[in-house]
Amino acid sequence: MTISRRNLLAAAAAGLACPALLRAQGKAAMRLRCRFADQDFTYRLLDNPTVRDLVSLLPLDLTIEDFSTNEKLAHLPRRLDEGGLADFTNEAPGDLCYFRGWGNLAFFHGPYRYRGDLIRLGHIEGGVAPLLVRGEHPLRVEPLA
Repeated sequence: MTISRRNLLAAAAAGLACPALLRAQGKAAMRLRCRFADQDFTYRLLDNPTVRDLVSLLPLDLTIEDFSTNEKLAHLPRRLDEGGLADFTNEAPGDLCYFRGWGNLAFFHGPYRYRGDLIRLGHIEGGVAPLLVRGEHPLRVEPLA
């Protein structure tokens, strides 16, 4: 049996790609822990440049405050990389987004519309009830192992 050069190269390329594919499939999702008042909740994060930039800043001590009728916000110490910008149409309460206009985090607890100025970072685990606590509070944001 003879193996052509083309088949040998294809097999080698597949062998190199398989471990990377397996690592990607087995990769644990990044999670973010948030605490304010007596609330403790987590977000399952997406994998994009904006999320990775946010994670590089952690842990953070911020202030969370009410904004409008459907969200809370927290101002970051600096703007984030906007490389995670991607259109989406499945907006949902519980989404965590980066608002490009002001450079802040937006914690949505009610319906909202994507307008091109938001970068989705992740989604809350366990429901939006913690975000319904009204007022301005110190907020601790840290990675969750």
